Amino acid sequence: MKIGRILPQEFYAKDPALVAMSLLGKVLHRVFRGRILAGVIVETEAYYGRTDPASRAYRSSGDIAMMLYREVGRALIYGVHGKWLFNIVAHEPYEGRGVLIRALETVRGIEIMKKLRKTDDLFKLTSGPGRLTEAMAIDKSLHKKPVYIDSSEITIREGRKERNIERSFRIGVTKDLDIPLRFYVKDSEFVSVRKRL
Repeated sequence: MKIGRILPQEFYAKDPALVAMSLLGKVLHRVFRGRILAGVIVETEAYYGRTDPASRAYRSSGDIAMMLYREVGRALIYGVHGKWLFNIVAHEPYEGRGVLIRALETVRGIEIMKKLRKTDDLFKLTSGPGRLTEAMAIDKSLHKKPVYIDSSEITIREGRKERNIERSFRIGVTKDLDIPLRFYVKDSEFVSVRKRL
């Protein structure tokens, strides 16, 4: 597929649910040791800062929480259960919010991803937030990097238009908000969970 231009910073300067939905079909583009790794985003989740019990900014003033209030379009990377999670700071002015990238459809650098993940199963390469960071060699070294600058090792680019989008409540959170904030491509074989009510 054709990989398009880098999304501008202002793409992320709006409500995170809108950003999360709009990111479906866009391409996560990673330059790793001179090689390109890329995947179409097929699953995302929105997080709402201090009003959201599932957010890292909820009742917290640590580095990760504070990062959510800073410049939009920056990578926010932290570890959970031994895995790195890749988020993008996305919010309206004076808010602390972001979007978690949960799953990708691999499109470039697949053999490298297989080596990094130590699996030949295409559908297990990037179908989950911890899997995709391992496959794309995303770690703490990319924390705070802008995803909207050409010289960055990690960017988000134009991809394809997704029309069959569904929503559900978020995965793996102990307490959720009253609205579904997980977005995914309905017929994608690469999403982490097929159906969640």
